[in-house]
Amino acid sequence: MIQVAEPAVIKAVTDWQDWLAHERRYSAHTLDAYGRDLVTFLKFLADHLGHGAGLRDLDHLTTRDFRGYLARRNSDGLSRTSTARAMSTLKSFFKFLEREGRITNTIIQTVRIPKIPKSIPKALSIEDALNALEVVEELSDEAWVGKRDKALLALLYGCGLRLGEALQLSRDQGERALQEDATLVISGKGNKQRLVPVLPAVGEAIRDYVRLCPYQTDGDAPLFLGVRGKRLNPAIAQKQVRNVRALLNLPASATPHALRHSFATHLLGGGGDLRTIQELLGHASLSSTQRYTEVDGEHLSAVYEAAHPRARRQS
Repeated sequence: MIQVAEPAVIKAVTDWQDWLAHERRYSAHTLDAYGRDLVTFLKFLADHLGHGAGLRDLDHLTTRDFRGYLARRNSDGLSRTSTARAMSTLKSFFKFLEREGRITNTIIQTVRIPKIPKSIPKALSIEDALNALEVVEELSDEAWVGKRDKALLALLYGCGLRLGEALQLSRDQGERALQEDATLVISGKGNKQRLVPVLPAVGEAIRDYVRLCPYQTDGDAPLFLGVRGKRLNPAIAQKQVRNVRALLNLPASATPHALRHSFATHLLGGGGDLRTIQELLGHASLSSTQRYTEVDGEHLSAVYEAAHPRARRQS
């Protein structure tokens, strides 16, 4: 059996992952995905070369080798989105090796990443989003669980949080959300922090849940708990949203993340500006937020016609 790679390459992979974790502060989820990408590539190389790759092999890879890897992924039926991420992983890894002086191969940087089909966020209608918050409360036999699920979805839709961000909230943060004109400090991707205002309706949903929750915790303990008193598993929340989807006959795109998209889309539809929405969502670049302009293009056109000086200029 051919080994995947020589010890020097395995060590380089470990060093790179340590650098991403401690210097770039990547999440465990991202590190796991990058690790899988590299293992897949090294397995391909072992088969391609006939032996486990060493640093010298990595240094001498050509455009043809990398194109062979792309061809293999394509023949395996892997999506262009998955392959684009895998190539980004390789480019990051090879840059690290070059910066560390372990290899000098820069060919990978010239290999074009497969073009990804443009994905437009799938937002729920305002009516469907509000119905989802009401229905999810009715799915559980235990009243406190229903209040918990409603409070959780209220944070996704009312504050634009990612599911993981909401589940990381502490009991202290939950208590602060009950105050008048409350705001939450949210740690998003890369541990970047942003300030998010809490709508009164969201605070009320959290208050109802906290009042009924049978587990009396405080401080840094998780705000959202499972039936055994431990931090709520995201899979449970995702399952509840699937149940809501079935009851309301919503499309498969109606996921917890769709509520976050709905938050942004409905803000835009109500006249919110992209820069503000970018800050509320915690997007690193405006380009990520600009995808919502395609979701509600009719609204933007109407705003332009009504407000832009050039739009009002007589021909």
